[in-house]
Amino acid sequence: MSDDAPTEPKAFFLSNELADYVAAHSRGVDPVLAELVEQTNALGEVARMQVAPDQGAFLTVLTRALGTTLAVEVGTFTGYSSICIARGMAEGARLIACDLSDEWTTIARRAWLDAGVADRIELRLGPALDTLRRLPTEPVIDLAFIDADKGGYLDYYEELLPRLRPGGVLLADNVLWSGRVVDDAADDADTVALRAFNDHVARDDRVDAVLLTIADGLTMATKR
Repeated sequence: MSDDAPTEPKAFFLSNELADYVAAHSRGVDPVLAELVEQTNALGEVARMQVAPDQGAFLTVLTRALGTTLAVEVGTFTGYSSICIARGMAEGARLIACDLSDEWTTIARRAWLDAGVADRIELRLGPALDTLRRLPTEPVIDLAFIDADKGGYLDYYEELLPRLRPGGVLLADNVLWSGRVVDDAADDADTVALRAFNDHVARDDRVDAVLLTIADGLTMATKR
């Protein structure tokens, strides 16, 4: 398969041409990720949950810059983001991947093997909130990535933040929600939940936070 297999642009405020340009000037989509994109697209409409290529590249760069030895991902889907995080980790580091779906994570498990990162990833199936609450309470997590049910974002954030080390980073995906967060007519549950999450993080004096215009919006909060 070609390294430049097409992927769906996911930045709602960029033209397809600009989105392609951004992807082309970020870390490349290699054959393993390209194959994963193809398998995920075959699932149909749910494929839109996969992170964008430039977002994946950002995850790898940030993970490496933090010297990450322990990361937690809430919402693994078919494994694109977990591969990108794991690729930024040193040997012996660990990523705890939380998801509900055995079907989707079966694809992820195969992709982790193909990418050579399976030894760094520990999959925990079940409600993510239960998984997070069972984690040790010590602040030792270097990086956390939330990309799951929008109604759960606040709870995931509050469970993860105390476990994040000072200087550690928490990321939350889809926080612009295709612009619906500023659409007064949008009152669906996901949009309302994301507005509440965004407002909460912006007011939280435990972190320094910025809402990045990567893909569909990516909050980056660094613990003080």
